[in-house]
Amino acid sequence: MVGEKMSLITILIADDQRLMSDGLKTILDLEEDMEVIGTVSNGKEAYEFTKEYSPSVVLMDIRMPIMNGVESTKRISNEFPNTNVVMLTTFDEDEFIVESLVNGAKGFLLKDIPGDKLIEAVRDAAKGQMILPGNIAMKLALKISELSKILEIESEINKKIEKDPMNFSTREKEIISLMMQGLNNQQISERIFISEGTVKNYISDIYNKIGINNRSKAIIYFRKLLKDSSEALKNE
Repeated sequence: MVGEKMSLITILIADDQRLMSDGLKTILDLEEDMEVIGTVSNGKEAYEFTKEYSPSVVLMDIRMPIMNGVESTKRISNEFPNTNVVMLTTFDEDEFIVESLVNGAKGFLLKDIPGDKLIEAVRDAAKGQMILPGNIAMKLALKISELSKILEIESEINKKIEKDPMNFSTREKEIISLMMQGLNNQQISERIFISEGTVKNYISDIYNKIGINNRSKAIIYFRKLLKDSSEALKNE
């Protein structure tokens, strides 16, 4: 319709690399239906900016100081559902794919995406469409396959722990499973969104319950529980 006002897509760019932010802003601001209304350098600033200005789309880097992109995406998606978050990623960050999607991301864009594809993706994201480039989709499929195997292991661990008289809490069982997968305290903290200090407190409680104060020995202990549980199931 002649004279009809074009719907403007407002965009926030969250990236701690100034050159990246400036480059994306330059490309997007050339489009008549788009306006970059802000650039920030960490996830906390992205959350606060979204709270105040309600951008249509947030282009969110994954690795940032103070608050990473995954945690910021979780908060934005939970509190501001009208804002669509798309993660900016590189090839070496595929471990965050499932975690980001679970926490509300509308998809991924590789940082070296051509300008025309970037513009098309932002328009799709503004409509709430999922953005998954082919190579990212392939990695997602692999991650889901890996995750299903991990869940099977965790299920077996939980079955044995539930029979154990020490009465581990749900959170303790989760941390035990992650410890057995080889995650350190910082990685566990990032995975389940609690502070590293809180993780240490839980692990200390776990040690007290099993009478062990060494991580390697504790993992051996729980692996033995899992092995005994598996053998018991075979003999039933």
